[in-house]
Parts: sequence; C-alpha cells; structure tokens
Amino acid sequence: MSFGIGIFLGVGLAAAVGFRVFLPLLILSLGSYFDYIPINESWEWIGSLTAVITLAIATLVEVFGYYIPWVDNILDTIAIPLATLAGTLVMVAVVSDLDPVISWALAIIAGGGTAAAIKGSSAAVRLGSSTTTAGLGNPVIATVETGAATLMSLVSVLIPVVAFILVLFIFFGIIRFYKKLRKKQRPSV
Repeated sequence: MSFGIGIFLGVGLAAAVGFRVFLPLLILSLGSYFDYIPINESWEWIGSLTAVITLAIATLVEVFGYYIPWVDNILDTIAIPLATLAGTLVMVAVVSDLDPVISWALAIIAGGGTAAAIKGSSAAVRLGSSTTTAGLGNPVIATVETGAATLMSLVSVLIPVVAFILVLFIFFGIIRFYKKLRKKQRPSV
C-alpha cells in the first residue's frame, strides 16, 4: 500500500472511530484477517481470529449500549479518550515504511486528533439531545452514528481517497456546528 493511501485509510478509519470505537477496529481486523488490508508488521495481531472475535463482541456491546437511556452518555464519557487512543492505533497500524517517530507523530495528530474531534462533537450532540428530549432522541442519534461509522469504515477500506474527502466534509460540518452554537450563546446587547 502506498504511503498516501495508507494515510487516507488511517484518517478515514480514525474518523469512523469517532462515531463508534470498536466497529472500525473490527472492519480493520477483518480486512487484515482476509489479507485485504496490509498492516504494519508490529500490528499484525489485529488480523488474528482472536482479535476478530474479541472486536466483534466489543462492537455488539458498544452498539447496543448506545440504545440504553443514560448509558449512552456514560459510554460517551469513556469513549472520548478511548476513541483518541483507537484513532491513534488504526493510523499507526496502516501506515508503514516510516521512521517510528514520524509514524507515531502522524498517528497521534491525524488519527487521534480526528477521532477525538468527531467523538467530542457527537458526545455534545448526544448531550444536547438528552437535555432537550429527555433522552428520547438519543436512539436516533445512536443509529445515525452507527451508520456513519459503518459507512466511513467501508469507504475507508474500499476507496480511501473518498473517505479522506468525506472526513474533510465532516470537519467542515463540525466547524459550522460550533460557529452556530457559539452565535446562539453570545449575549444580546
């Protein structure tokens, strides 16, 4: 895999991690297990059958946990640091042939940063939904997030360049969301 494609794949999967932590890891694990995605030598364990099974169970627990009222907010609390870590890991797993210092710096900034930004924004949306709908709107948000994680993961694996472009659109949306939020919070004079 070329260096650029590896970066696009890593950023796309990191963005997917921002929506659901374990689902993109499961997709990466399956891709490696079936020899579709080349993995950095020191991360080949992620393509093992044990990793596939473990990540499948973790994915199911995470996805269904977001449908339980108030558990979803607890999951968001622990998911933000977990997503940052997972975003870093997916990036370092798919970027190879680089100096380790550069690989890890790129993974922390691009992978962890992307996952943290998206997970933080989705947690803010869920918190807003919890306060305005008493949690009744949260299953809709959970479904959208799971769908986004699935779509981003699959597009990242199949067409990494398109996934990278989608990530840019997501960031544009996040920026617009926070600008609107800030505008609403400004006191009128």
